[in-house]
Amino acid sequence: MAILGRITGVTRISRNNSRVRVCPVRYFQSKDLSNTNSFNGEDAAKLPVLIVGAGPVGLVLSILLTKLGVKCAVVDKATSFSKHPQAHFINNRSMEIFRALDGLAEEIERSQPPVDLWRKFIYCTSLSGSTLGTVDHMQPQDFEKVVSPASVAHFSQYKLTNLLLKRLGDLGFHVRGSKESDGLEVDAVVARQILMGHECVAIDANKDSITATVSYLKGGKHMKRNIQCSILVGADGAGSAVRKLTAIEMRGERDLQKLVSVHFMSRELGEYLISRRPGMLFFIFNTDGIGVLVAHDLLQGEFVLQIPYYPPQQSLSDFSPEMCRMLIYNLVGHELSDLDVADIKPWVMHAEVAEKFMCCENRVILAGDAAHRFPPAGGFGMNTGIQDAHNLTWKIAALVQGSAKSSILKTYETERRPIALSNTSLSVQNFRAAMSVPSALGLDPTVANSVHRFINKTVGSILPTGLQKAILDNVFALGRAQLSESLLNESNPLGNQRLRRVKSIFERGKSLQLQFPAEDLGFRYLEGAIVPDNESEAGDPELPSGRRRDYVPCAEPGSRLPHMYVKILSDSTREVIVSTLDLVSTEKVEFLLIISPLQESYELARATFKVAKEFMANVKVCVVWPSSDEGLERESNSALAPWENYVDVMEVIRQNGEGTCWWSICKMSERGSILVRPDQHIAWRAKSGITLDPTLHMREAFSIILGKQ
Repeated sequence: MAILGRITGVTRISRNNSRVRVCPVRYFQSKDLSNTNSFNGEDAAKLPVLIVGAGPVGLVLSILLTKLGVKCAVVDKATSFSKHPQAHFINNRSMEIFRALDGLAEEIERSQPPVDLWRKFIYCTSLSGSTLGTVDHMQPQDFEKVVSPASVAHFSQYKLTNLLLKRLGDLGFHVRGSKESDGLEVDAVVARQILMGHECVAIDANKDSITATVSYLKGGKHMKRNIQCSILVGADGAGSAVRKLTAIEMRGERDLQKLVSVHFMSRELGEYLISRRPGMLFFIFNTDGIGVLVAHDLLQGEFVLQIPYYPPQQSLSDFSPEMCRMLIYNLVGHELSDLDVADIKPWVMHAEVAEKFMCCENRVILAGDAAHRFPPAGGFGMNTGIQDAHNLTWKIAALVQGSAKSSILKTYETERRPIALSNTSLSVQNFRAAMSVPSALGLDPTVANSVHRFINKTVGSILPTGLQKAILDNVFALGRAQLSESLLNESNPLGNQRLRRVKSIFERGKSLQLQFPAEDLGFRYLEGAIVPDNESEAGDPELPSGRRRDYVPCAEPGSRLPHMYVKILSDSTREVIVSTLDLVSTEKVEFLLIISPLQESYELARATFKVAKEFMANVKVCVVWPSSDEGLERESNSALAPWENYVDVMEVIRQNGEGTCWWSICKMSERGSILVRPDQHIAWRAKSGITLDPTLHMREAFSIILGKQ
């Protein structure tokens, strides 16, 4: 989990060098984006998509777009890729997306530490002291792959970046620094390039395109390059330059907490924890220090320590490598012979969502941390951003390839912004839960924060700097005194009461949580590129509870397609078993129609093929045969002729024999049908058959989904 995770520097852009010029709406009203030359391949000087930001979100987006045949490029202001571990928890849904990226999920699973080394959160007085409580976040069903074909993972962001870059290299991308880009013409199209050291400093929009001006150093001088594109995606992090240049405001809670992140290595500590108390997060409370230790990899001895930070009374110079080493020793409980402090960075925790995710008539789009900034509790930041990219990719590709109108891009904001708001609420609840344990120990974090605000924003700000710091230090010392062994023990009435309160928090599951299956897999789009039906039983999604809830498969429009293992039926003697999610293509923009082998369902399928051709869209039909039909003659070939893009599959019986019927998992009749979007979300369904003309029905459905009403 990315507890206290993502470090993003503030983008500094000179007023003289940065600008955004957005043309009035009237310039766009008579011209649909899908009709522009760049999308029909006639304008070789214009890049279809430029991505600003080479973090996981930008890199995933570039891979997905390229696999769907959309040319793109990436620019990033950093001159190199960060080695700071940052985010590290990858949830089920993101791992499902990674399964389609040339074995990425499998490589992550092989490369990550063993699950037993990171499944727990541990609360203690020091790493060699007494344990206050332990929370195991893995349950038996997490390993059974019943609701998802993928498992969650613990894998540092910089390692994920390296794997993504490897896949981009296989797709023909080249990473270039500012020196390596000297051979490119100033206004050249830069498709399949990742230009490092290139900062976006201006965005000009007109009726035909976006021109992004990027600044880079050459021979010690600031140079500029103009990149023309049809769509610009800002995936440039919490301090997004694209968001600032387009004057999109963030809404929510700012400055929830300031922290310093200390990245360090110690194989000695890793080996000690493996043998004594392996875990992912260690919450350490003692009179000499308080901190959260993230064990990124116990086998490699890689850690990040998160420490509360209170500027301006404290400055980054107060956290020198030597001071950090002493604090680490205090929290560990003894010295480490091989401790190596690699990096020290300050960061600020926010809970904000952009007021809008797009502007310039949907040509400039925000994704990832540029669009939403969460507390890291629950690891929603990177995961939500990866899912943003997954949602956006097929819509851009459908527009570029001519099957959708430009209005389909607006559905990105319609669908993803409510998810961002929900995940913000959930991450804030989880952050508050993280504060419940220190509060129960007598360390109410709100006290220190209130004193800090008083000093900075009221009469306290006129006090001498030394006195301000002394007041804060006394507050911290008083707080840490609550952790003394003489007070915090079962013999002391107050200490015993506090320890029982902490125990109750763990027993009731009200501490910080790692997994949220109901939200990770069960999020649902209520409007957008979907066709709502009148047979919904799910109602509005439940409000986040802040506690782990199981995912219940759902086939409502807007929900992720339920997972079930099925066997591909073919003439081959080799038995191939896949997830229903695997039936959705990642190589082209293709819808998947799931039906039963019934005459009326075959009629619907033929009508769907016909309508899709009218809309210049691709459709594959999946015929689901019940497991009891083994050996029966299959007639899909003759029933669907002359259409050939179909696959016959058979339900796979689970060992316990439960939940084996596909249509019962979907809570639908076998006379029903499901149309799945290229992002594996359900676009339309008929719960128990269609009584109207199937051609007219599907023509209306595709019109809504593709924005061609």
